[in-house]
Amino acid sequence: MMNGELYEALNRQINREIYSAYLYLSMSAFFETKNLKGFANWMKVQGEEEMTHAMKFYRYLLDRGERVQLLDIEAPPFEWASPLAVFEQALAHEKEVTAMINRLAGLSMEHKDYATQTMLQWFVTEQIEEEANASEIVEKLKLAGETPAGLLFLDAELAKRIFVDATQSTSSNN
Repeated sequence: MMNGELYEALNRQINREIYSAYLYLSMSAFFETKNLKGFANWMKVQGEEEMTHAMKFYRYLLDRGERVQLLDIEAPPFEWASPLAVFEQALAHEKEVTAMINRLAGLSMEHKDYATQTMLQWFVTEQIEEEANASEIVEKLKLAGETPAGLLFLDAELAKRIFVDATQSTSSNN
């Protein structure tokens, strides 16, 4: 049986991963209204990826014989000042998720839950990539500024992203 504190934290993480999907879907909708379909695609794919993360935690708890308790999901914002503001929030959000994963990893070590430590290592590695991806786009947006040509070029680049369920393998493809 899993430690109660760790169990509750893993259940909360399911909620946070679903919130992440919800946030990225809201960001995608924002970009759709701005006719930036590539930006919208990138965010939609990111939202799909976050749902797979939630399901990885969900499946893990069930496989451990624990009951999943789904919690309320808060409403995400839906308006931003610019594409840069959206990606700056995405980067800040990924940093928050990294901190949550690190807390979970610490909690699993504290309770000597080696199975959870092993499962969480995938997420620790994944968060490095998540932050790097968002950071790269933030830097590109800073370079492009609000110039139409720069935004359209980046929009075309982001339109190429496709969803690959990285939770099904040992490596991640974004």
